[in-house]
Amino acid sequence: MGIKWLAFILSLGIFLFVIELVRRERLTFKYAAGWLMAALLAVFFSIFNKFLFAIAKFCGFELPSNFIFFGLLCAFVFLGLLLTVFLCQQNDRNDRMAKKIGILEFELRELRKEISKKD
Repeated sequence: MGIKWLAFILSLGIFLFVIELVRRERLTFKYAAGWLMAALLAVFFSIFNKFLFAIAKFCGFELPSNFIFFGLLCAFVFLGLLLTVFLCQQNDRNDRMAKKIGILEFELRELRKEISKKD
């Protein structure tokens, strides 16, 4: 019974911590959604561990712990892929912004040249 309570408390703590990070605007909901979902699943399976045993057995795992590790591995691979997509999008935005700044600096130099010629 002790491990069940420990799992419940830890998963609930992670859930509340992520909510607090979103509330303080240190984490956007776009990034927090995965963590909240994982924490809710952990809370659910810590309370109703029979479902975890049944799903693990249905998927062909001998031990529920192997199923948990497999699930975590899949979640981390998905999270890594998702963060890579976000990083690529941010990189594209930075490239576009650098190009726009370069164009603005060029136009500003040209305007200054025109003004200095008129004087």
